[in-house]
Amino acid sequence: MTVAFTFPGQGSQSVGMGKSLADEFTAARLVFEEVDDALGEKLSRTIWEGPEDQLQLTANTQPALMAVSLAAIRVLEAEGLDLKADISYVAGHSLGEYSALCAAGTFSLADTARLLRIRGNAMQKAVPVGKGAMAAVIGLAFEDVEAVCKEASSAGVCEIANDNGGGQVVISGEKAGVEKGVALATDKGAKRALLLPVSAPFHSSLMAPAADAMEEALAEVRKGVPAVPVVANVRAEPVSDPEEIASLLIAQVTGRVRWRETVSWFAANQVETLYEIGAGKVLTGLARRIDRSVNGIAVGGPDDIDGALKAIKG
Repeated sequence: MTVAFTFPGQGSQSVGMGKSLADEFTAARLVFEEVDDALGEKLSRTIWEGPEDQLQLTANTQPALMAVSLAAIRVLEAEGLDLKADISYVAGHSLGEYSALCAAGTFSLADTARLLRIRGNAMQKAVPVGKGAMAAVIGLAFEDVEAVCKEASSAGVCEIANDNGGGQVVISGEKAGVEKGVALATDKGAKRALLLPVSAPFHSSLMAPAADAMEEALAEVRKGVPAVPVVANVRAEPVSDPEEIASLLIAQVTGRVRWRETVSWFAANQVETLYEIGAGKVLTGLARRIDRSVNGIAVGGPDDIDGALKAIKG
């Protein structure tokens, strides 16, 4: 059985996530302690106790979701998982790509936490609040959404940010452009087209200042060869060279998250099961809608650990 691990991105967060893992497993608790130390604050308290509006801040959400994913990975490893021997590939949705790379050993846990704090702050600062927007378009073909974005760009930047699959495409850009995109998508027969409650136009060309910040930050951290290849967001194919990985992470800030193509690549390359490691079940749901030949399983709490290990180890 060929297995890959996937790691969730923004939108999967919830107050209390990862608490049961930390309560039951020392390996998980140590992850949260190391992330707290790396950031110089008790992010774990915000993760487990809130308030929710603090957890939802991009600069907190990104390292928080990574911490929960890595807590689950460390527990799996403490219970017998050998990532290099047992898993063929890793991939993550947007910030989840950093979680994937940390799990595979490209970045240390402390460096990953700091990189995601920098990334979250840089994305937030790249565009003044209120100038940018994002919207989800449900039920239109990818090519139709591309056409919508092209037409809507007459009102302002409007680009595809996430090709999530299952008929879900997220657009991003200047507020006027995205609002025109929502109206056009509705006119073209989208089941739904709605603005998202986000604070910045992620994965659009407006994020160029954040890409510059990540180029500077990534140049200063140690980068190792991952234990298994990572299927990169902006290319939807595996990479292992550390410098290439860094350049793709920089491109990812302004580039499209090609998740539909990522799952399709897995299916075409004999990956039978995608384990979603960390908070929520968003990627598990998307996998089922993209390709029914791929089985999606969420591993986020203590009750999920034994079953996943037995299935993976045989």
